[in-house]
Amino acid sequence: MSASTATPHSAPLFTGRSRLLRLGPVAARVDMRAALITLALVVAALGFAWWNLLTGSSAFGAAEALGAFVGQTDEATSRVILEWRLPRIVFCLLGGAALGIAGAVFQSITRNPLGSPDIIGFGTGAYTGALVVALLGASGMWMTPLGAIIGGTVTGIAIYFLAWKGGVSGMRIILIGIGMTILLDAVNTYLITTMDLQVALTAATWGAGSVSDIAWMHVIPLGLAAALVVPVLIAKQRDLTLMEMGDDPARGLGIRTEGVRLLMVLGAIILVALTTAAAGPIAFVALVAPQLALRLTRSSTVQIIPAAAMGAVLLSVSDLITRLDLLPVQPPVGVVTLSLGGAYLIWLLIGFGRKKAS
Repeated sequence: MSASTATPHSAPLFTGRSRLLRLGPVAARVDMRAALITLALVVAALGFAWWNLLTGSSAFGAAEALGAFVGQTDEATSRVILEWRLPRIVFCLLGGAALGIAGAVFQSITRNPLGSPDIIGFGTGAYTGALVVALLGASGMWMTPLGAIIGGTVTGIAIYFLAWKGGVSGMRIILIGIGMTILLDAVNTYLITTMDLQVALTAATWGAGSVSDIAWMHVIPLGLAAALVVPVLIAKQRDLTLMEMGDDPARGLGIRTEGVRLLMVLGAIILVALTTAAAGPIAFVALVAPQLALRLTRSSTVQIIPAAAMGAVLLSVSDLITRLDLLPVQPPVGVVTLSLGGAYLIWLLIGFGRKKAS
């Protein structure tokens, strides 16, 4: 069969109205509206990132910023731009994309717009892991991230297996995840009250979600993980979309439903855990990004690539808001995403209520 012939398992980049595009021996169906919207979101994310690079306590012009990249500016300017601001900006792009992808995966698995890592409790579990490390007095720059990764991963695996009953139901994942979130919130509150005051303040700041101390050592692991995990998730996107019709029809098409579901969950957990390990739990990006991308692209289901682009936009915009001196004290980026996400969640629930009333 030729490369340009579509097969039942050939994965389009998007769903919806599509065109067959060829690049040499490779052919793929692309939803043109979704592709253009995604391209616009990528351009917007890069634009906000550039604005963020120039904005701050020390404002720079475009010429100074470009000069830092080519080594034609003074050492102080280069340090601020390349060592302090650029890692934070790149992390917002990567971390926002990672959260958007994780949200798209979980919303597709649960078949519910509320099925995101925020609601299900993976971020809360990562926070618990970090608090346990702090309470044990473990030191070193890698201990808190390691504790967060372990906490988020253990929480994700526990929720998955607690939801297992001859298979995994999306609603069971959400309900068990909400219960786990409530339980871990209580545990986290107790752990903070038992800590030394200074340690508790540090833990609380980290728990609010902050990118102010991001360095290249935080960006590189996330970038490497994304390079390995994201292509796998994109490759399995079509299988996951077909599974939204139900496991039995998907099995009839030859899809190993539980294997695909477990692979996608693990990939999403890795992305959330690494993002949380570096910046703390950043709320609501994973919840909001897939749904906003869905409404813009008018696709039939949430998609990984548009959700990634929207996540990058949301986190970059939120970080920019924290640095525009709109408030007397610069808030953590998690406070901004929490405010935006809370407003979105209220709007979403009002929409559900109107649909039921009509």
